[in-house]
Amino acid sequence: MIAYLAHDIKTPLASVIGYLCLLDETPHLPEDLRHQYTHITLEKAYRLERLINEFFDIAKLNQTYSPLHKENIHLLYLLEQMKEEFYPLTSQKDQKIVIDVQEDLLVYVDAQKMARVFNNILKNAFHYSYEHTTINIHAYQDESYVHIVFENDGDTIPQDKIQKIFKQFYRLDESRNSKTGGSGLGLSIAKTIVEQHHGLIKVSSQNQHTIFDVMLPLHEL
Repeated sequence: MIAYLAHDIKTPLASVIGYLCLLDETPHLPEDLRHQYTHITLEKAYRLERLINEFFDIAKLNQTYSPLHKENIHLLYLLEQMKEEFYPLTSQKDQKIVIDVQEDLLVYVDAQKMARVFNNILKNAFHYSYEHTTINIHAYQDESYVHIVFENDGDTIPQDKIQKIFKQFYRLDESRNSKTGGSGLGLSIAKTIVEQHHGLIKVSSQNQHTIFDVMLPLHEL
C-alpha cells in the first residue's frame, strides 16, 4: 500500500512543480491563463495533501498495535478537548457538539489512543452529518461497561454498508473521497483500539439518525 501511495504522489507533485514553474518563468502571462494555472495547481496540491494524509493513517494503523499505557482519566475533560479541536471544522457547516457527561466519570484507558478513537468517530460524524445539526455525546454505565455514545443526523447508513463500516480501507461513500480525503482506516483504527481495551464498538442507523456506541469495561480484564 505504501509503495502504491509513493508512486501516486509523484503525479500531483510533478504537476504542482510544472505549473509553478510556468507561473514563475512567465511574468507576463495573460490573467485568464494565470488564474487557470493557479486553480489547477491548487487542485493538485489538495490531491497531494490527501495522499500524504493516507500515509499518516497507515502509520497510525501500525502504531495502533503498540502496548497500552492505561490510566484513570476524566472522560468529560478528554471529550471537551476533542470538541475544541473540532470547532474550526464544525463551524464550517454550522454544526455544534453537545456533551452530556458527568464531571466525575472516570475511564481506565490509554488517553492518547482513546483520543484517537473519539477523533475518528467525530470526524466521521462531521463529514456525514447534515449542515446546521448537532452532534450529541453522552455517557452512562451499566453492570459491565461505560458507554460513550455519539449521535448525529445525516443520511441513513444502509444495513449492507453497516456490516462493512469497520473494515480497513472501506469508504462509506466513494463519491465523497475528494471531500473527506480519508483512506478508509479511521473507523477500523477506532475498533482495533477499543478491542485492545477489551471493549466493543457498535453502530446503528435509521431514520437519518446514526449512533456509535463505544463500550469500555468497568473493571480491568
